[in-house]
Amino acid sequence: MSQQQISLPAKLINGGIAGIVGVTCVFPIDLAKTRLQNQRQGQQVYKSMMDCLVKTVRSEGYFGMYRGAAVNLTLVTPEKAIKLAANDFFRHHLSNTGKGLTVFKEMLAGCAAGMCQVVITTPMEMLKIQLQDAGRLAAQQQKTVVMTSTKLVATNAVLSRSYNSGIVVSAPRAVSATQIAKELVQTQGVKGLYRGLGATLMRDVPFSIVYFPLFANLNNLGKPSPEESSPFYWAFLSGCIAGSTAAVAVNPCDVVKTRLQSLNKGCNEETYNGVVDCISKIMRKEGPSAFLKGAGCRALVIAPLFGIAQVMYFVGVGEYILDNSPLRMLSA
Repeated sequence: MSQQQISLPAKLINGGIAGIVGVTCVFPIDLAKTRLQNQRQGQQVYKSMMDCLVKTVRSEGYFGMYRGAAVNLTLVTPEKAIKLAANDFFRHHLSNTGKGLTVFKEMLAGCAAGMCQVVITTPMEMLKIQLQDAGRLAAQQQKTVVMTSTKLVATNAVLSRSYNSGIVVSAPRAVSATQIAKELVQTQGVKGLYRGLGATLMRDVPFSIVYFPLFANLNNLGKPSPEESSPFYWAFLSGCIAGSTAAVAVNPCDVVKTRLQSLNKGCNEETYNGVVDCISKIMRKEGPSAFLKGAGCRALVIAPLFGIAQVMYFVGVGEYILDNSPLRMLSA
């Protein structure tokens, strides 16, 4: 089945299912990505992705790896729906010759789709990041208290005992995405949910510009003929390669977005006054390598997400649901 033959409602269903399955599979890696990106030099709690996951399970339990997953699972379907619908809409209007799209027009369609999806992506990421980063902040706080206590032991054992007797290292206050959203709207209005919008655009627009044309061209290489679709495994690999390539390419923008959207800061962690201020402070204090933090994690997250999406299209889950339910009138 070719891409052109797939109805928009079926695409939306496929995209939504792919997003839910993909998020469930790779969310722990996404959590590690957020925590690694938010670390500053000299205040590292985690050494690597595996170290982050192991420490998270030890301190927060297995489900600690899924902090913020609920908001992602709730909003990933409308996000995918907007992205796919927008991409199809702009591809249709740009291909007025009936000869298919040039790479430039594919990039334009991807650009427009990326600009549309931030309506959902920005608040989704904003809420998710607060929940994902809570464990890192708690671990950093505990590490700081332990180090302070050790220093006091070295200087004055009696003072240390009296100091330690009053220390209470509390677990992070359990909050939900709903609570965070409510507080943001009450204090900052709806614009509070769109903090980091500029950085999200900087990430998602170039991502779509890279991903859609790259996937289309890679997938075309595997087609036996122009009229036939590529094999299952080829579509999966094309989605993975295009997704991971685009993810690594825009990782610097993702680092900036993550830092800007983090409302709670750890000990001695600086605040930022916009994209330019964030970029200059990261460059000055942490160097260019800081913009690659979490790049490997991000590639591991994005690759299966888009590979799974292509599998859903190939198998035709959306078409099956539409053909065997009262929703079939939507595909007419």
